[in-house]
Amino acid sequence: MEGLVALDRPLVIAHAGGDQDYPHSTLYAYTQSALAGADILELDVMLTADGVLIVQHDDTVDRTTEVSGPVAELTLAEIQALDNAHWFVAGLWGDQTLPAAEYVFRGVRTGAVEPPPGFTADDFRVATFREVAERFPHHTLDVEIKLQRNAEGEEDPATGIAAAEVLAAEIAELGREESVIVACFNDDVLAAFSEFAPSVATTPGEATLVGWFLEGQALDPHQAVIQLPFTYAGIDVVTADTVARVHSEGLEVWVWLSGTDVVETREFYADLFALGVDGVIAGRPAEAAAALAEIAG
Repeated sequence: MEGLVALDRPLVIAHAGGDQDYPHSTLYAYTQSALAGADILELDVMLTADGVLIVQHDDTVDRTTEVSGPVAELTLAEIQALDNAHWFVAGLWGDQTLPAAEYVFRGVRTGAVEPPPGFTADDFRVATFREVAERFPHHTLDVEIKLQRNAEGEEDPATGIAAAEVLAAEIAELGREESVIVACFNDDVLAAFSEFAPSVATTPGEATLVGWFLEGQALDPHQAVIQLPFTYAGIDVVTADTVARVHSEGLEVWVWLSGTDVVETREFYADLFALGVDGVIAGRPAEAAAALAEIAG
Protein backbone atom coordinates (compact mmCIF):
# COMPACT_ATOMS: atom_id res chain seq x y z
CA MET A 1 0.00 0.00 0.00
CA GLU A 2 2.78 2.41 0.80
CA GLY A 3 3.62 4.53 -2.20
CA LEU A 4 0.24 4.32 -3.96
CA VAL A 5 -0.21 8.08 -3.69
CA ALA A 6 2.22 10.19 -1.68
CA LEU A 7 1.07 13.79 -1.27
CA ASP A 8 1.29 16.23 1.62
CA ARG A 9 -2.46 16.91 1.49
CA PRO A 10 -5.71 14.93 1.42
CA LEU A 11 -6.61 13.12 -1.79
CA VAL A 12 -9.42 13.92 -4.20
CA ILE A 13 -10.89 10.63 -5.43
CA ALA A 14 -13.36 10.93 -8.31
CA HIS A 15 -16.36 8.71 -7.57
CA ALA A 16 -17.34 6.99 -10.84
CA GLY A 17 -15.48 9.79 -12.58
CA GLY A 18 -17.39 12.46 -10.67
CA ASP A 19 -20.95 11.23 -11.11
CA GLN A 20 -22.63 14.32 -9.70
CA ASP A 21 -21.14 16.50 -12.44
CA TYR A 22 -20.46 14.10 -15.32
CA PRO A 23 -22.10 10.99 -16.83
CA HIS A 24 -21.47 8.08 -14.46
CA SER A 25 -18.42 5.92 -15.25
CA THR A 26 -17.78 7.29 -18.74
CA LEU A 27 -14.36 8.06 -20.19
CA TYR A 28 -15.65 11.61 -20.61
CA ALA A 29 -16.25 11.80 -16.84
CA TYR A 30 -12.87 10.35 -15.91
CA THR A 31 -11.12 12.75 -18.27
CA GLN A 32 -12.93 15.78 -16.91
CA SER A 33 -12.18 14.74 -13.34
CA ALA A 34 -8.51 14.19 -14.11
CA LEU A 35 -8.35 17.64 -15.68
CA ALA A 36 -10.09 19.09 -12.61
CA GLY A 37 -7.36 17.77 -10.34
CA ALA A 38 -8.56 14.37 -9.15
CA ASP A 39 -5.69 12.33 -7.71
CA ILE A 40 -7.42 8.94 -7.87
CA LEU A 41 -10.18 7.57 -10.10
CA GLU A 42 -12.81 5.34 -8.49
CA LEU A 43 -14.61 2.73 -10.57
CA ASP A 44 -16.85 -0.31 -10.24
CA VAL A 45 -16.27 -3.45 -12.27
CA MET A 46 -18.16 -6.58 -13.31
CA LEU A 47 -18.15 -9.08 -16.17
CA THR A 48 -20.18 -9.09 -19.36
CA ALA A 49 -21.78 -12.23 -20.75
CA ASP A 50 -18.62 -12.87 -22.78
CA GLY A 51 -16.33 -12.41 -19.79
CA VAL A 52 -15.01 -8.88 -20.36
CA LEU A 53 -14.38 -6.68 -17.32
CA ILE A 54 -16.33 -3.44 -17.72
CA VAL A 55 -16.72 -0.29 -15.65
CA GLN A 56 -20.30 -0.63 -14.44
CA HIS A 57 -22.07 0.05 -11.14
CA ASP A 58 -25.46 -1.65 -11.52
CA ASP A 59 -25.91 -5.23 -12.67
CA THR A 60 -28.43 -3.99 -15.23
CA VAL A 61 -28.02 -1.28 -17.85
CA ASP A 62 -31.38 0.26 -16.95
CA ARG A 63 -30.26 3.32 -14.99
CA THR A 64 -27.85 4.91 -17.48
CA THR A 65 -28.72 3.64 -20.98
CA GLU A 66 -31.67 3.69 -23.35
CA VAL A 67 -32.48 -0.03 -22.87
CA SER A 68 -32.92 -2.44 -20.00
CA GLY A 69 -31.47 -5.82 -19.19
CA PRO A 70 -28.93 -7.66 -17.03
CA VAL A 71 -25.27 -7.06 -17.72
CA ALA A 72 -24.67 -10.81 -17.36
CA GLU A 73 -26.85 -11.44 -20.43
CA LEU A 74 -25.21 -8.86 -22.70
CA THR A 75 -21.94 -9.11 -24.61
CA LEU A 76 -19.36 -6.36 -24.61
CA ALA A 77 -20.33 -5.37 -28.16
CA GLU A 78 -23.99 -5.12 -27.18
CA ILE A 79 -23.21 -3.05 -24.09
CA GLN A 80 -20.77 -0.71 -25.81
CA ALA A 81 -23.32 0.09 -28.51
CA LEU A 82 -25.48 1.73 -25.82
CA ASP A 83 -25.64 5.38 -24.80
CA ASN A 84 -24.20 5.43 -21.27
CA ALA A 85 -25.15 9.11 -20.82
CA HIS A 86 -28.75 8.69 -21.99
CA TRP A 87 -30.22 9.60 -18.58
CA PHE A 88 -27.54 11.95 -17.28
CA VAL A 89 -28.59 15.10 -15.45
CA ALA A 90 -26.08 16.79 -13.15
CA GLY A 91 -26.76 15.91 -9.52
CA LEU A 92 -29.59 13.50 -10.37
CA TRP A 93 -28.06 10.17 -11.33
CA GLY A 94 -30.74 7.83 -12.66
CA ASP A 95 -33.65 10.31 -12.72
CA GLN A 96 -35.73 9.31 -15.74
CA THR A 97 -38.68 11.65 -15.17
CA LEU A 98 -37.44 14.89 -16.71
CA PRO A 99 -38.13 16.41 -20.15
CA ALA A 100 -35.84 15.03 -22.86
CA ALA A 101 -34.03 18.35 -23.25
CA GLU A 102 -32.66 18.03 -19.72
CA TYR A 103 -30.52 15.03 -20.71
CA VAL A 104 -27.75 17.15 -22.21
CA PHE A 105 -25.49 14.37 -23.51
CA ARG A 106 -28.25 12.12 -24.86
CA GLY A 107 -27.40 10.99 -28.37
CA VAL A 108 -23.69 11.78 -28.32
CA ARG A 109 -22.89 8.08 -28.16
CA THR A 110 -25.14 7.24 -31.10
CA GLY A 111 -23.95 10.09 -33.32
CA ALA A 112 -27.22 12.03 -33.15
CA VAL A 113 -25.48 14.84 -31.24
CA GLU A 114 -21.99 16.27 -31.70
CA PRO A 115 -19.61 15.38 -28.86
CA PRO A 116 -18.02 18.14 -26.80
CA PRO A 117 -14.76 19.50 -28.25
CA GLY A 118 -11.88 17.10 -27.70
CA PHE A 119 -14.11 14.07 -27.17
CA THR A 120 -15.65 11.34 -29.32
CA ALA A 121 -18.83 9.30 -29.25
CA ASP A 122 -16.88 6.42 -27.70
CA ASP A 123 -16.20 8.54 -24.62
CA PHE A 124 -19.90 8.19 -23.74
CA ARG A 125 -20.18 4.41 -23.96
CA VAL A 126 -19.63 1.82 -21.22
CA ALA A 127 -15.85 1.51 -20.86
CA THR A 128 -13.78 -1.57 -20.13
CA PHE A 129 -11.44 -1.65 -17.15
CA ARG A 130 -8.53 -1.91 -19.55
CA GLU A 131 -9.62 1.22 -21.41
CA VAL A 132 -9.66 3.27 -18.20
CA ALA A 133 -6.37 1.81 -16.97
CA GLU A 134 -4.67 2.55 -20.28
CA ARG A 135 -6.19 6.02 -20.72
CA PHE A 136 -4.98 7.11 -17.27
CA PRO A 137 -1.63 5.39 -16.70
CA HIS A 138 -0.49 7.93 -14.10
CA HIS A 139 -3.62 7.88 -11.93
CA THR A 140 -4.11 5.40 -9.12
CA LEU A 141 -7.36 3.45 -9.56
CA ASP A 142 -9.70 2.67 -6.66
CA VAL A 143 -11.57 -0.37 -8.01
CA GLU A 144 -14.69 -1.84 -6.43
CA ILE A 145 -15.70 -5.34 -7.47
CA LYS A 146 -19.47 -5.51 -7.83
CA LEU A 147 -21.59 -8.64 -7.39
CA GLN A 148 -24.32 -9.58 -9.85
CA ARG A 149 -27.63 -11.18 -8.95
CA ASN A 150 -28.66 -14.75 -9.63
CA ALA A 151 -32.00 -16.06 -10.89
CA GLU A 152 -33.45 -15.67 -7.40
CA GLY A 153 -32.51 -12.00 -7.32
CA GLU A 154 -29.78 -12.49 -4.70
CA GLU A 155 -26.26 -11.13 -5.00
CA ASP A 156 -24.02 -14.02 -6.02
CA PRO A 157 -20.47 -13.98 -4.60
CA ALA A 158 -19.38 -16.31 -7.40
CA THR A 159 -19.87 -13.48 -9.89
CA GLY A 160 -17.59 -11.28 -7.78
CA ILE A 161 -14.94 -13.98 -7.54
CA ALA A 162 -15.04 -14.48 -11.31
CA ALA A 163 -14.58 -10.73 -11.80
CA ALA A 164 -11.79 -10.71 -9.20
CA GLU A 165 -9.84 -13.32 -11.15
CA VAL A 166 -10.09 -11.36 -14.39
CA LEU A 167 -9.24 -8.11 -12.61
CA ALA A 168 -6.13 -9.65 -11.04
CA ALA A 169 -4.97 -10.92 -14.44
CA GLU A 170 -5.52 -7.57 -16.15
CA ILE A 171 -3.74 -5.65 -13.39
CA ALA A 172 -0.75 -7.95 -13.86
CA GLU A 173 -0.83 -7.67 -17.65
CA LEU A 174 -0.94 -3.89 -17.44
CA GLY A 175 1.76 -3.68 -14.77
CA ARG A 176 -0.57 -1.78 -12.46
CA GLU A 177 0.13 -3.72 -9.25
CA GLU A 178 1.48 -0.60 -7.50
CA SER A 179 -1.22 1.80 -8.68
CA VAL A 180 -4.49 0.00 -7.90
CA ILE A 181 -6.38 -0.51 -4.66
CA VAL A 182 -9.30 -2.95 -4.65
CA ALA A 183 -12.51 -2.84 -2.63
CA CYS A 184 -15.62 -5.00 -2.34
CA PHE A 185 -18.46 -5.07 0.16
CA ASN A 186 -18.10 -8.87 0.27
CA ASP A 187 -15.12 -10.01 2.35
CA ASP A 188 -15.00 -13.45 0.69
CA VAL A 189 -14.60 -11.85 -2.73
CA LEU A 190 -11.80 -9.67 -1.37
CA ALA A 191 -10.08 -12.70 0.10
CA ALA A 192 -10.31 -14.45 -3.26
CA PHE A 193 -8.87 -11.41 -5.02
CA SER A 194 -5.93 -11.35 -2.61
CA GLU A 195 -5.24 -14.97 -3.47
CA PHE A 196 -5.18 -14.06 -7.15
CA ALA A 197 -3.12 -10.88 -6.64
CA PRO A 198 -1.36 -10.93 -3.27
CA SER A 199 0.77 -7.86 -4.02
CA VAL A 200 -2.16 -5.56 -4.86
CA ALA A 201 -3.52 -3.31 -2.10
CA THR A 202 -7.04 -3.92 -0.80
CA THR A 203 -9.33 -2.17 1.65
CA PRO A 204 -11.61 -3.98 4.13
CA GLY A 205 -15.07 -5.25 3.22
CA GLU A 206 -18.33 -4.42 4.94
CA ALA A 207 -18.40 -7.14 7.60
CA THR A 208 -14.81 -6.44 8.58
CA LEU A 209 -15.46 -2.71 8.85
CA VAL A 210 -18.59 -3.21 10.96
CA GLY A 211 -16.64 -5.50 13.29
CA TRP A 212 -13.88 -2.90 13.56
CA PHE A 213 -16.21 0.05 14.10
CA LEU A 214 -18.68 -1.52 16.54
CA GLU A 215 -16.67 -4.25 18.24
CA GLY A 216 -13.08 -3.08 18.04
CA GLN A 217 -11.92 -6.02 15.96
CA ALA A 218 -8.42 -5.76 14.49
CA LEU A 219 -7.88 -5.01 10.82
CA ASP A 220 -5.44 -6.71 8.48
CA PRO A 221 -2.19 -4.75 8.92
CA HIS A 222 -1.57 -4.99 5.17
CA GLN A 223 -4.70 -2.89 4.52
CA ALA A 224 -3.30 0.57 5.18
CA VAL A 225 -6.38 2.41 3.91
CA ILE A 226 -9.94 1.95 5.10
CA GLN A 227 -12.82 3.37 3.10
CA LEU A 228 -15.69 4.42 5.33
CA PRO A 229 -19.19 5.67 4.53
CA PHE A 230 -20.05 9.10 5.88
CA THR A 231 -23.06 7.49 7.57
CA TYR A 232 -24.16 3.86 7.94
CA ALA A 233 -27.61 2.62 8.95
CA GLY A 234 -28.38 6.00 10.48
CA ILE A 235 -25.09 6.16 12.41
CA ASP A 236 -22.63 9.03 11.95
CA VAL A 237 -19.45 7.18 11.06
CA VAL A 238 -16.99 9.84 9.99
CA THR A 239 -16.39 12.00 13.02
CA ALA A 240 -13.28 13.57 14.52
CA ASP A 241 -13.13 10.67 16.99
CA THR A 242 -13.32 8.06 14.21
CA VAL A 243 -10.63 9.78 12.18
CA ALA A 244 -8.38 9.99 15.25
CA ARG A 245 -8.98 6.30 15.93
CA VAL A 246 -8.05 5.34 12.38
CA HIS A 247 -4.87 7.37 12.55
CA SER A 248 -3.98 5.94 15.96
CA GLU A 249 -3.97 2.51 14.33
CA GLY A 250 -1.54 3.69 11.66
CA LEU A 251 -4.14 3.74 8.89
CA GLU A 252 -5.55 6.27 6.47
CA VAL A 253 -9.27 6.93 6.00
CA TRP A 254 -10.99 7.68 2.71
CA VAL A 255 -14.64 8.70 2.90
CA TRP A 256 -17.31 7.67 0.41
CA LEU A 257 -20.51 9.65 0.11
CA SER A 258 -22.73 7.97 -2.48
CA GLY A 259 -25.96 6.70 -0.99
CA THR A 260 -25.43 8.59 2.27
CA ASP A 261 -27.93 11.40 1.62
CA VAL A 262 -25.48 14.29 1.79
CA VAL A 263 -25.29 17.33 -0.47
CA GLU A 264 -21.81 17.49 -1.94
CA THR A 265 -20.75 21.12 -1.89
CA ARG A 266 -17.38 22.83 -1.65
CA GLU A 267 -18.22 23.74 1.94
CA PHE A 268 -19.11 20.16 2.80
CA TYR A 269 -15.82 18.90 1.40
CA ALA A 270 -13.95 21.57 3.36
CA ASP A 271 -15.64 20.36 6.57
CA LEU A 272 -14.55 16.80 5.82
CA PHE A 273 -10.97 17.85 5.19
CA ALA A 274 -11.06 19.80 8.47
CA LEU A 275 -11.80 16.52 10.27
CA GLY A 276 -8.42 15.24 9.06
CA VAL A 277 -9.62 12.64 6.56
CA ASP A 278 -6.96 11.46 4.12
CA GLY A 279 -9.18 11.28 1.05
CA VAL A 280 -12.71 12.02 -0.12
CA ILE A 281 -14.41 9.88 -2.77
CA ALA A 282 -16.21 12.81 -4.34
CA GLY A 283 -19.10 12.99 -6.75
CA ARG A 284 -17.95 16.54 -7.54
CA PRO A 285 -14.15 16.28 -7.67
CA ALA A 286 -13.67 19.77 -9.11
CA GLU A 287 -15.39 21.21 -6.05
CA ALA A 288 -13.35 19.00 -3.73
CA ALA A 289 -10.15 20.18 -5.40
CA ALA A 290 -11.33 23.77 -5.07
CA ALA A 291 -11.99 23.25 -1.36
CA LEU A 292 -8.45 21.99 -0.90
CA ALA A 293 -7.06 24.95 -2.83
CA GLU A 294 -8.94 27.36 -0.61
CA ILE A 295 -7.67 25.64 2.52
CA ALA A 296 -4.09 25.79 1.22
CA GLY A 297 -4.60 29.29 0.18
